[in-house]
Amino acid sequence: MKLRHVVAAGMALAFAGPAPAQQKEIKIGFIYDVTGPFAGGGSEPAQLGTKAAVDMFNEKGGVEGYRINAVFADAQSKVDVAINEMTRLIDQEKVDLIMGVYSSAQCVPMVQQIDARKKFLWVNVCIATAVFKDRQLSYVFRPQAHSDQFGAASCDYIDYYAQSKFGIAPKNMKIAIIYEDGPYGAGVAAGNEAQCRKHGMNIVLKEGYSATAPDLSSLVTKLKRSRPDVLLHTGYNPDITLFLRQAKEQGLKFKAMVGHGAGHSQIDKLRQSFGDDVNYFHSIDPAAAQLLDPKTLKPGIGELTREMVKRYQALKGPGELPPHVSMGFNNTWIFLSDVLPRAIRKYGGFDAEALRKAALDTDIPPGGTLQGYGVKFYPPGSQLAGQNERAFPVVTQYIAGRAYIAWPRAIQTADPVLPFPKGHAFAP
Repeated sequence: MKLRHVVAAGMALAFAGPAPAQQKEIKIGFIYDVTGPFAGGGSEPAQLGTKAAVDMFNEKGGVEGYRINAVFADAQSKVDVAINEMTRLIDQEKVDLIMGVYSSAQCVPMVQQIDARKKFLWVNVCIATAVFKDRQLSYVFRPQAHSDQFGAASCDYIDYYAQSKFGIAPKNMKIAIIYEDGPYGAGVAAGNEAQCRKHGMNIVLKEGYSATAPDLSSLVTKLKRSRPDVLLHTGYNPDITLFLRQAKEQGLKFKAMVGHGAGHSQIDKLRQSFGDDVNYFHSIDPAAAQLLDPKTLKPGIGELTREMVKRYQALKGPGELPPHVSMGFNNTWIFLSDVLPRAIRKYGGFDAEALRKAALDTDIPPGGTLQGYGVKFYPPGSQLAGQNERAFPVVTQYIAGRAYIAWPRAIQTADPVLPFPKGHAFAP
């Protein structure tokens, strides 16, 4: 009897076969803000875009046989929390690398620490030029555009249309620059000032403020006194809402608003608060992928974009996708489709040194990514070592809740409406 039991057990084991081998994995720590003011400024959509890209790769078997084990951390819109989460992910979670990061205020101190530890960081969203400028980082790379480019784009745009749309010569165009005073806002504002002065424009006010300021009425008063034609604004989400509410209450008038990403790119949120008052506002960011003509991009990119839109809308419902969804998806996709496979195949793994070498080999031509730009990183020794030299932002204008590319003209999808039409809430 006992023998029969042993034989039966042996046969059961034989039929079951050997236990399946556990799939290899690479563990990636993703840092975004899903609570606090940065969440509504674009960080949450960026995380959702990132997650969609990771899910798509895992559904197809991962990367070179490695499943992506994604560990998401919430920086809570706080610099100290972001740094602590980076440390926890590396030391406790034992992640192989870090990705994500929305806020430039978090990026600036984080990159120095992670590079000193010889760990690898792939930056998806934060834009401050100061993250890379003159820092000679070895293990930090960013496919995203940088703040000097954002600041220059708005001035180039206004300069081009000053005479034809506003009927004002560029040298007589009155520009006000207002910004949250962290690395993000200060970086963009510096780019604004340099480029607008280059075009000979008249900067009537340049002033920063704290993104957590409870009252911006004194700033509105200064703007009323300086009477700008165009307002260049860099902010997050609660501060933009506060400013616009107080600006309307105090009767501030201007002819055009050009924002620079973050809260200005969350048009559905702004419309919830202000309705048609934010019609014809602009934002500058790398292009939202769904706005680009797939025919101008590498074959297959259009299908990827449609899948990204489908997955995001399944979670959030219909509406205009903010460009941060594309940033999270596209920049994660670049890493998983280009850098990581090369690190494994050519450099034998995904330690920081292998990833560094693989990133420096990246050479994606213009039109080769979902946001239209190519990817080639400035090499060691360059002033912006680790920054993508082929990235660029676009000027988007929101008309009746829909986003259109207004600049550069080569990829324009609508002729911009400038200045505000008569009857607009902020029109003089």
